[in-house]
Amino acid sequence: MAVNADAAEQVTTPAEIADDDAAADETSSAVDIEPAVRQRFARLLRPSVLAVVIFVALAGLFGWLGYRAYQVREVDQQRSQFLQAARQAALNLTTIGADTAETDVARILDSATGAFHDDWAQRAPAFVDVVKKAQSKTSGSVTAAGLQSVESDKARVLVAVSVTTMTAGAPEQKPRAWRMRIDVQKGADGMKVANVEFVP
Repeated sequence: MAVNADAAEQVTTPAEIADDDAAADETSSAVDIEPAVRQRFARLLRPSVLAVVIFVALAGLFGWLGYRAYQVREVDQQRSQFLQAARQAALNLTTIGADTAETDVARILDSATGAFHDDWAQRAPAFVDVVKKAQSKTSGSVTAAGLQSVESDKARVLVAVSVTTMTAGAPEQKPRAWRMRIDVQKGADGMKVANVEFVP
């Protein structure tokens, strides 16, 4: 029986059918694998993004906490400096002797500023003369000190001082308690006393 040439060409062998099925399966698998790879990548990417977000948030938080701690330290240090300057000023003002009057007054002027400095500079020669003539000596010691108010570059400090006065030819007196309100101002050359008031 004669076979048509065109029909013979169209006959597909079982091996060819198997090859076509395998190729179709590979194409189908490749198509199916792409979404799976994307999903796996997305699953891996999510924790990474979350980790980065958490890291940035924690870094910001720790940075802010560190800055706040720095500010607190700066404020505490400045308050301590205001107190120390006021305590030293109280000692300078209450520790003056006939033999060291010029040096004692110079120390007061070195720690003073503004009108307080100018007032002391004007009265210093007469004050030194009185101290020398009386042959007096005062010795002060700070018993307490506290901040009354603080602004950015100045503070008002209350200082309690015990003062002993000795005069040539007179018996030694009992210590007297003085209280001072001292204004301290921070400038380019450090802490300076801007005003002193004696308070009851």
